Amino acid sequence: MVVESSFSIEDSKYDDDGHIKRTGTWITASAHIVTAVIGSGVLSLAWAVAQLGWIGGTVALLLFSLITLLTSILMTNCYRYPDPVHGTRNPTYMKMAKSILGGIQYKFCGVAQYVSLIGCTIGYTLTASISIVAVKKSNCFHKYGHEADCDTANYPYMAIFGIFQIFLSQIPDFHELSWLSIVAAVMSFGYASIGFGLSFAKIAEPGHHVKTGLTGLVVGVDVTSSKKLWSTLQAIGNIAFAYSFSNVIVEIQDTLKSSPPENQAMKKSAITGVTITTLFYALCGLLGYAAFGNNAPGNFLTGFGFYEPFWLIDIANIFIVIHLVGAYQVFVQPVYSLVESWGSKRWPKSTLMAKEYDVRIPLVGIWKMNMFRVIWRTIYVIITTLIAILLPFFNSIVGLLGAVTFFPLTVYFPIEMYLAQAKVPKYTATWIGMKLLSGFCFIVSLVAAIGSIEGIITELKTYKPFD
Repeated sequence: MVVESSFSIEDSKYDDDGHIKRTGTWITASAHIVTAVIGSGVLSLAWAVAQLGWIGGTVALLLFSLITLLTSILMTNCYRYPDPVHGTRNPTYMKMAKSILGGIQYKFCGVAQYVSLIGCTIGYTLTASISIVAVKKSNCFHKYGHEADCDTANYPYMAIFGIFQIFLSQIPDFHELSWLSIVAAVMSFGYASIGFGLSFAKIAEPGHHVKTGLTGLVVGVDVTSSKKLWSTLQAIGNIAFAYSFSNVIVEIQDTLKSSPPENQAMKKSAITGVTITTLFYALCGLLGYAAFGNNAPGNFLTGFGFYEPFWLIDIANIFIVIHLVGAYQVFVQPVYSLVESWGSKRWPKSTLMAKEYDVRIPLVGIWKMNMFRVIWRTIYVIITTLIAILLPFFNSIVGLLGAVTFFPLTVYFPIEMYLAQAKVPKYTATWIGMKLLSGFCFIVSLVAAIGSIEGIITELKTYKPFD
């Protein structure tokens, strides 16, 4: 049954600025953060640590954890401007940059943010299909042996993932995604726990001995000097970007109810989310390196660092897929919101844009359907799925996009907005410290981008469409 909705504004349903009343808490925001941060990239951290060694790997994990936490806390006070508690709300990252920095900077911010978000959704489509294929391979290896030819095309699974996203994309906005983020966060705990649990079991095996080192792979023994250089750059980039959730942090904070003040609740969420992330990253990265040593695979669940118990590998990869279903929605919502907000302002009286219908779905409840939302979001998912199918090495491109956007989104804009919001005088100790941190992270982004470009060039040499 379809019934046209009434648009009378009720105080109980709307905030004082006319937007739908926010109901999020620090717990739901923490779930959003964990969902956004702990991706399946956690399973490649053993490889990253192998490139850097015990010293470099441990330092990198802790350093980028602290940098991410610091810049996230700085951003929480910029949600309202000019006063962090009673000022005007900035519901999106781009709006925040426009309010505080203005000029051309906010446009650059918008480009960096949305390029990053779109790249993530394409990368998640590809990564989810790899995990689905890993389930089939795991069962095949168990049945026919580890040397069997168990290769399986992942294109059909990208299409299936895309179909799921078409349905889930009809969830109107971030405010109704809390349940999905909580499920996804639980899934990330699940497969990360299986990953470091299997690593611990491998370490405990009788006679287990692998080669590890304080500086990782040894030049002249494990790799050439040039390979060591490129892999080190990629490993630093992988760890730095593994913590990044800045491209959705403002939108996450915008889900929080106004009491207690959003900046207080979001600081608690940021500390909780980054602490949980760091714990799991350290367990997977360091235990994974102890388990596999310098021969750590790129992903020890889909790259078959483990073969048995095959059913546990299957469960872990299913958890990855479920997590990516939720993470896709967390990252794509700002993209949807941008286009829909623009459309509403451009054609405010259009029935296609404005009219909503209440659709009763058995066992689910009322779904508010808007025709423009249905059409636009469906087209977006189809296009990004096709790109993932046509460019199966897109994860390398996403790595490059991450390298390019890490510095502005995670470091530069948070620091510049904080300095402007807090009116920090130039050349004071705080000002100099922030500028030095910004410069250091710029260098990290630059070297990681160089490493990603080298990886893309290498993959293009052997790229065969639909192979």
